[in-house]
Amino acid sequence: MSRFLSLIIAVMLLAGTALADPLGLGRVAEPDEIAAWDIDVRPDGTGLPAGSGSVAMGEEVFVEKCAACHGDFAEGVGRYPALAGGMDTLQDERPTRTVGSFWPYLSTTYDFINRAMTVGYGEPASDDEIYAIIAYILYSNDLVDEDFVLSRENFTSIRLPNEGGFYMDDRIQTEHPLFIRPACMKNCKDEVQIIARVETAFIPADMNRDGSGKTRLAIGETLFGQCRACHQIGDGAQNGVGPVLNGIFGKPAGSNDRFDYSDAFAMMADEELVWDFDALNAFLKDPQGFIPGTTMNFTGIEEDFDRNALIAYLQAQGP
Repeated sequence: MSRFLSLIIAVMLLAGTALADPLGLGRVAEPDEIAAWDIDVRPDGTGLPAGSGSVAMGEEVFVEKCAACHGDFAEGVGRYPALAGGMDTLQDERPTRTVGSFWPYLSTTYDFINRAMTVGYGEPASDDEIYAIIAYILYSNDLVDEDFVLSRENFTSIRLPNEGGFYMDDRIQTEHPLFIRPACMKNCKDEVQIIARVETAFIPADMNRDGSGKTRLAIGETLFGQCRACHQIGDGAQNGVGPVLNGIFGKPAGSNDRFDYSDAFAMMADEELVWDFDALNAFLKDPQGFIPGTTMNFTGIEEDFDRNALIAYLQAQGP
């Protein structure tokens, strides 16, 4: 840590105490300065300022300061979110989360508007304007009548529909005990037998899925469709334009004695090339670059994931 950084940290620590700083930097914050930053509003109404605003006033302020992004009726514009509607959509595949359909407490609305949604106009909205904007949002969600006036006195009487949809994080009580129980050691088998094996030690562990839900092997099998015109694989496979690829993983290059390889492949065999992960990966990415002069008419696979999936499929095939 540099001396300068150490000095800055020391000053920051001393600024919050009554200790004198020898450099004369920093001081204890005054109570009114702390109060100016303490603007959060709690669900029980703590922090709400005095003031009030009607739905009618809120509509005027909303159209002037909010509608450019959120629409005249709080329906949202373009990529900006809607603030009204969405009732009974929270179980849909694409729910509409608005103040009326999703938010648990009205205090969040006041707090968020006061902190973040008015600074773009060069000056903060007044307390009465924020009350009025919220009254209009409530009206747009059919939660109050058009003559409603919101104030500090009646603020906590407004309960949003989804308040009951939120609860305190209880995973330490409900889930943690499930993972600390002793392992069950009853009715175990006398002998553990491995009945199948797919070697994947050379395949990166994070290359299992593409997000579609398909397994890596299934994706590799699909990609092998590009190879079937020349190569066969599986039971009864025979050499064609290209050699059979059963058991190719881990084999020396050019080791199929029933196939007439090109001179380029024969040279690689002489150099004792083995088809391990690195060799297959490099070859599938750029066949001509990896084995200059190869007669294989294939331009290569650019995507890392696709090459890994195809290699995994080849690796899973028996001899």
